[in-house]
Amino acid sequence: MYTDGFSTSKRKTRQEKMINNIRYIMKHIPRALIYARLFIGVLILAGSIFHIAHYNIIAVLLFSLGLLTDIFDGIIARRMNISTQYLRRLDSTVDQVFFILVAAATFAECPQFFYANHVKLIILLSAEAAAYIICFLKFRKEVAIHAISSKIWTLVLFATLVQIMFTCNAGLLFQVCFYAGMLTRLEIIVIVILLRKWTNDVPSFYHAILLRQGKPIKRNKLFNG
Repeated sequence: MYTDGFSTSKRKTRQEKMINNIRYIMKHIPRALIYARLFIGVLILAGSIFHIAHYNIIAVLLFSLGLLTDIFDGIIARRMNISTQYLRRLDSTVDQVFFILVAAATFAECPQFFYANHVKLIILLSAEAAAYIICFLKFRKEVAIHAISSKIWTLVLFATLVQIMFTCNAGLLFQVCFYAGMLTRLEIIVIVILLRKWTNDVPSFYHAILLRQGKPIKRNKLFNG
């Protein structure tokens, strides 16, 4: 009986250690995915600079992998209840750097597209910069709104960049990307202006109004908050 009890206790201890190890690993996965996205962006840019064989296909595959890391880092963090302000701020900053790296790589491959659409690109980038500047001046922190509309625009931006990678053109898709981008940047600016204190993961400007009134908001566990 004593031996059986000792064996059972030992087995439970091993199981608890295994569970704790799994939890420890899971807690670090979101941050690992965020930094992996940064590394993927560097790889895409390096591939463009060094003109590697089959660059377009490799770049799109890496770009897709980077987008998946962006989707799952937040989902895992929320499921593990470790979606801290620091993690969301880091995620937002790395997102920006990642897309800048991809855009730079795409420019190196298809400069004519960027020259042809430079006015709209400057306007869009200015709107993005304005959102960050307004947020920093007001709260001394970067933007980490992660609005639902911005998530949708990210998918449109992804599709646009993929088309440019393959054809050096985007046509109608670029127009949709531009106007959707402007609307979502304006929404972010409105949200920042409405907020009384810095808050991450605000699904929409309507939710910002509720927060301004001191009312609680509901966030979707899968997509936001």
